[in-house]
Amino acid sequence: MADLDDLRSRWLRALLAARDDDSCAPDPYRYADALLRRWQEPQRRYHTVEHLAAVLDHIDVLEEHADDPDVVRLAAWFHDAVYLPERSTNEERSARLAERALPEAGVSPGKTAEVARLVRLTVTHDPAGDDRDGQVLCDADLAILAAPPSAYAAYTAEVRAEYHFVPNDAFRAGRSAVLRQLLDLPTLFRTPYGQEHWEATARYNLSGELEMLST
Repeated sequence: MADLDDLRSRWLRALLAARDDDSCAPDPYRYADALLRRWQEPQRRYHTVEHLAAVLDHIDVLEEHADDPDVVRLAAWFHDAVYLPERSTNEERSARLAERALPEAGVSPGKTAEVARLVRLTVTHDPAGDDRDGQVLCDADLAILAAPPSAYAAYTAEVRAEYHFVPNDAFRAGRSAVLRQLLDLPTLFRTPYGQEHWEATARYNLSGELEMLST
């Protein structure tokens, strides 16, 4: 289980760093607690507080490649804040949640817009070549693809559990299509670190999963 107190502290650091002026802003922990409640909803199996903590950990690894790592961290908090596996509007609804909450929490309109843009980018995980913040968030979100075999197997099981309502044949076909789409990309990771340290392992994992789904 992720350390919720540590996550609250990490939220506070990112929010205070992103604020222009916190003199009149409300208690920052109320937002952390509201977001953590969302990340602990019962329909989640993979998109949980553990995933949030992992994405934040990977942003810490990649922060030198970001222009504004604290804005990227705020985007990580919001990127799956709304998550219903049967719906395709989760990223948009998560971005709109950020657009409502962050100005109230003391974040400027410009940084709020950037957080929302980054959240929407996780629909495609296809940042532009000069989008350093987008590259860091997308790489951090996809870093699970380069996990060791046991962790990758746990991830795939958790994804299947989230989609328990999808029949096996339909799930295998849909998941296989996603894997082929990922493998067809010129590169899965956009930061130099991700390309060097995660790319080969991720492609090995994806290819192995695809082969299992095809048998």
